[in-house]
Amino acid sequence: MLTLHFAPNSRAGRIVWLLEELGLPYKINKMDFHPKDLKSDEHRARHPLGRIPVLDDGDISLFESGAIAEYILERHRNGGLKPAVSADEYPAYLQWFHYCEGMVMPPINTIVVNTLLLPPERRDENALGQAKRLLAKALGPVNDNLAGKDYLIGDFSAADIMLGHASYMSNRLGCVSDEMTHLKAYVARIAARPAFQTAITMQ
Repeated sequence: MLTLHFAPNSRAGRIVWLLEELGLPYKINKMDFHPKDLKSDEHRARHPLGRIPVLDDGDISLFESGAIAEYILERHRNGGLKPAVSADEYPAYLQWFHYCEGMVMPPINTIVVNTLLLPPERRDENALGQAKRLLAKALGPVNDNLAGKDYLIGDFSAADIMLGHASYMSNRLGCVSDEMTHLKAYVARIAARPAFQTAITMQ
């Protein structure tokens, strides 16, 4: 059985969501989002930087949420959430799947550090302002792409798990403006999915 090493309010949530959408059996090793767990010798043996998620599948151990998602889809996909390589939607699927970590998560990371993780005296307001502006720019094409669509490539796919999770986080941080009507509606659709609700209750 798959084992997911998990901490709340992290990218591990998107892997729980994926596993739930696919109906795959899995176990959770829930840890605190704190150095006592994440930087322990035990966890550093799983991930050299002491981060999560990490997925164990028998003798295989894998980190990086995007890599974990692709691994699950290829080896345990149970028939869904990824268009065939020959499908017209496949290039767009790849683009939005990777847009998450390439364009959206870097400014989110800076915002989280400078609003939640650092003590007030160590926060950088200039870095925070720049990150919010970068995030707004990064979300603009996502909002535009969703015009006339329920999900990123039309039907729900694993690209929505990657980028949808980041969009939900962006909205929670107050960084999805009311003018981004397509993105606001998209976040609401995601939040209503039963598999997402299961994942988010673990946060």
